[in-house]
Amino acid sequence: MQSEDLVPTSKRPRQPVVAVTGAASGLGRELLARLAHSADFRRVVAIDDQRGDVQDVTWRVIDVRDPLLANRISDIDVLVHLAGDYAVDSDPGERRAYNLRAAQTVLTASAAARVRRVVLVTSAMVYGAAADNPVPLPEDGAVAAEPDTGVVGDYLEIEALVRRAIRSNTGLEVTVVRPAAVVGPGVDTVITRHFESPRLLTVKGCTPRWQFCHTDDLVSALELAARGVVTGVVAVGSDGWLEQEQVEELSGIRRFELPAGLTFGTAQRLHRLGITPAPATDLHYVVYPWVVDCAALREAGWKPAWTNEAALEQMLELRENRTTVVGRRLPVKEATLTAAGATVAVIGTAAIVRQVRKKRRL
Repeated sequence: MQSEDLVPTSKRPRQPVVAVTGAASGLGRELLARLAHSADFRRVVAIDDQRGDVQDVTWRVIDVRDPLLANRISDIDVLVHLAGDYAVDSDPGERRAYNLRAAQTVLTASAAARVRRVVLVTSAMVYGAAADNPVPLPEDGAVAAEPDTGVVGDYLEIEALVRRAIRSNTGLEVTVVRPAAVVGPGVDTVITRHFESPRLLTVKGCTPRWQFCHTDDLVSALELAARGVVTGVVAVGSDGWLEQEQVEELSGIRRFELPAGLTFGTAQRLHRLGITPAPATDLHYVVYPWVVDCAALREAGWKPAWTNEAALEQMLELRENRTTVVGRRLPVKEATLTAAGATVAVIGTAAIVRQVRKKRRL
């Protein structure tokens, strides 16, 4: 009788080939390095418009917006799409055009090439941040974020592309990973810049709760999604959350409180003047709660390696003496703001406005 150990290899399930876009840098590089040493994939393919430094993978140099992408992924079973521009200071129109074209091309090419599974990363921001949000938000909760010109608007439109792709291509499985506030080396967002401020902005009558997602945990969750262990909509973040008082105690940064109308109204005017990089709606994510319940990952046996406390501590260590007010990084000579100065800056400091207008006249 033939033992199970002697079953011909041809009858065993074929290990999939996985590809990662945006593989030369950032989160894509981190995931690629992890997958390169995984025994769960037969081959790992790296896709980017430039060759990276990760070894033991197959590099394919191509812009993910190129319609010929389908030809380059004809042998791929699983594709993790991480190529994108989410920089706070990017031109909003150019950033959105890139992100939507990239996502659309990846989804269309994957369907044409009969890729079995596509994994994309958006953000738990799509649930929206609101004073009356339940804590935590259910993973299958409604997408209630307000469309805007910021990165949240990009995420909303990408998820709309995903829904259309699934309806049009019934054989295509798409997993959407929604991380909480991402932190880690090289991460620069509205959230991380909030903690570069002299004081932590809060809105009267509402206390935020803070949940973070370290890039290490996001990478491990993406690996599970690539393997098909978790599917559909997957939220990821550290367990639980921190209260505002805990954040202030850990960071040593005190709050200053303003009325909601004054805060958001003035922030929008500053954004229109080009003084601040993000729309006022992005401030919702630093003053209102948007904690998520990572039910799918928890049920799969996944546990985050980073606590919220540890993630916050590392983010504070990575600030490198930067000073930011309402998302705008200040030059060193402007960075000696007192608590009163920070408050004035949020509601529209005349000095900053004059400086911007002076530059425009030059």
